[in-house]
Amino acid sequence: MKIFGTDGIRGEAGKDITPFTALRAGLAAGIYFKKNTNKILIGKDTRRSGYMIENAMVSALTSLGYNVIQIGPMPTPAIAFLTEDMRCDAGIMISASHNPFYDNGIKFFDHSGYKLDESKEEQIEQIFNDIDFMKSHFKTRTQIGYSKRIDDVVGRYIVHIKNSFPKNLNLKNIRIVVDTANGAGYKVAPIIFNELGADVITINDEPNGYNINESCGAMHPENLSKKVVEFRADVGFALDGDADRLVVVDDKGEVVNGDKILGALALFLKNEKNLLNNGIVSTIMSNLALEEFLKKQKIDLIRSNVGDKFVLEAMIKNNYNFGGEQSGHIIFSDYSKTGDGIVSALQVLALMVKHNKKSSEILNPFELYPQVQKNINVAVKKPLSTLENGYLKLISPEIRHVIRYSGTENKLRILLEGKNPAKLESTLSDLVAFFKKEIC
Repeated sequence: MKIFGTDGIRGEAGKDITPFTALRAGLAAGIYFKKNTNKILIGKDTRRSGYMIENAMVSALTSLGYNVIQIGPMPTPAIAFLTEDMRCDAGIMISASHNPFYDNGIKFFDHSGYKLDESKEEQIEQIFNDIDFMKSHFKTRTQIGYSKRIDDVVGRYIVHIKNSFPKNLNLKNIRIVVDTANGAGYKVAPIIFNELGADVITINDEPNGYNINESCGAMHPENLSKKVVEFRADVGFALDGDADRLVVVDDKGEVVNGDKILGALALFLKNEKNLLNNGIVSTIMSNLALEEFLKKQKIDLIRSNVGDKFVLEAMIKNNYNFGGEQSGHIIFSDYSKTGDGIVSALQVLALMVKHNKKSSEILNPFELYPQVQKNINVAVKKPLSTLENGYLKLISPEIRHVIRYSGTENKLRILLEGKNPAKLESTLSDLVAFFKKEIC
């Protein structure tokens, strides 16, 4: 049974992600993460189902002899940082990121705060599928572990994140609107921006267990756009449910394309002599215009598969310290080992303050090639290799295309890019018709 997607385990809570699933996942992961410090850290976002999953995992881990530290709602990158900082064997984040409240998921981090590569996930899956083997690892008597909840670790993360902002700069006279998506960043994000001197207006910061990502946050930046204009803010930041993704709205209320942010920040890092080995990583989804812009700035670009863990793998392989996805997962590996929406926001602010320019000016370094995208719901993910003969002939050579299944949802994602918008739209229509006939 395969349980991992492109970003941990994910599915509908109570259906795909049940207490039994969480228990088995906790046992498998606990056995895999051999005990050194005998501690595992667990955090979560604000979904109601987080209680169900967390308790099941605590039960599993304590049965193996682990002592579990529960820190409640905290951003995913905080779990990565605190796992290493608190010398834990592993870290676990319970979240389905940008998905609706009724979904949930489980992400694992090793003792150094890194997400697991596919080979490590496969080893956990093998254990997950061997119930007798898991039962053989149960502890008894004084060897059974315990759990405790710690609420003051938020301070460690706040200090760490603030250190990513240049100490010679401050946010005085900068007005920010922050949309925390009723998610994991609802406490820490406003505190960090406030402590650095910004005038902060926070929206969607009252989670009730069901309103995470609901018409708010990174998935719905149109609401943030209205607030930025209404409050005459200098910039707006939208986080997703676990605060590892960032969407930026400029002072005119326009949503800034993720590739433009990557380009502007890459150039900023280079000019500040902080871009390691003069290169960055983005994914196959990034616009060709980003590649051309970076080439003019003599910055190398390497493309990875979709998923911030693949971005990070390519960064490590090429000894780069910056990379990200068009969707808003941006990694500054000097400060975080996964995407961190708050760190990314602080780097955008540093760029604005350093150059004393409006966000609409500094975050518009090049023009994009036209792109069209479409997501199609599918019941079964039929191998695309068996369909290539049918759909490739619908795409002309001058159109760049990325057609793939989502790793976190039952969807087929289509991206087309080229110079002729009309041709893109007609090709997209043909492809949608083809795939609906073949796999829907």
